[in-house]
Amino acid sequence: MHVAIIMDGNGRWATQRGLPRTAGHIEGAKAVRATVEAAARADVKTLTLYAFSSANWARPPAEIAALMRLFGQYLFTETRRCVEQSIRINIIGRRDRLGENLLRSIEQSEKSTAAGTGMLLRIAVDYSAQHSIVQAALRARCAAELTQGDFQRLLHEVDHCAYPAGEVDLLIRTGSERRLSDFLLWECAFAELHFCECLWPDFDERRLHGALEDYGGRQRRFGGLSARQSQ
Repeated sequence: MHVAIIMDGNGRWATQRGLPRTAGHIEGAKAVRATVEAAARADVKTLTLYAFSSANWARPPAEIAALMRLFGQYLFTETRRCVEQSIRINIIGRRDRLGENLLRSIEQSEKSTAAGTGMLLRIAVDYSAQHSIVQAALRARCAAELTQGDFQRLLHEVDHCAYPAGEVDLLIRTGSERRLSDFLLWECAFAELHFCECLWPDFDERRLHGALEDYGGRQRRFGGLSARQSQ
């Protein structure tokens, strides 16, 4: 299955404890490591994490710089762990506004983990679903015919998707907010939504399993009827 997570609440977690917002991002990175490992153990096929949206460029420059440093450090420390666990890394989103050092780290992580046969870990950085859809539509404007699969492939090209990920089955959002925030709008057309009250640094394996159990108890009809209704 494909699980996507909007990791919300790092700043509020820190503020509640009288700490700088960067402390919340550091704790959030620890939650990322734990969640990636827990998802792999749960046989999740694809895990997509929303790390930095295009709208986040509006945050204070110091916070943005800290986030980018933290992301680079995460790739440096976690790439080897992903290789050991046969997890492939793919960074999706725009790359034209990222620094050269970070771009090199992204390319190295993707190359180093490309042979993995286990879970696909996608991390969305400078990502906007609306921007991606518009760019894909521009690429498709001269096509005489276009299927949903064709458009999905164009989205993959725009977002630097190295591997087919398919539609999202379960979208999890922490931090008590209930919105998609411009995340995987096309891929989440039929996703089941699970909203978690906890802030992202407090998200753990127990909460992940709770979300998976919630998903397992739902009926996915995709516009049709359930087995009981069709009798």
